[in-house]
Amino acid sequence: MAKNSKEAYKIENEQFLKEIAGQPGVRELYNGILYRVVSSGAGKSPNAGSIVSVFYKGSLINGKVFDSNMSGKVPDAFRLRELIVGWQIALKNMKEGDKWTVYIPAAYGYGPRGVHGIPGNSTLIFEIKLVKVN
Repeated sequence: MAKNSKEAYKIENEQFLKEIAGQPGVRELYNGILYRVVSSGAGKSPNAGSIVSVFYKGSLINGKVFDSNMSGKVPDAFRLRELIVGWQIALKNMKEGDKWTVYIPAAYGYGPRGVHGIPGNSTLIFEIKLVKVN
């Protein structure tokens, strides 16, 4: 991407978050990390040392899915402190059984550099279902 198109992409992603923030049912967790409760659970919440079992789907603002385990029968397990900061913040506020849509600004995702398949300065959209906390 040329410098101007990288800047335009960054602005487009920031504008997307501003628009989402104004939608009904969308709340802010921390510094621009937004979420919408899809369904609520009643289990326990994780802490930094927890291992979380989740179903998830990650996409960009254009709808391109970059990762998902939603079609599986078994959730993936992760140590919370090893996840991107946006996930850590969201999951610490979730309870077992919760399903949220989480909107993560680039600063709490993969930043200006991005990772394979995810351009720098990308807002990340995750559907996350917290199945189990260990």
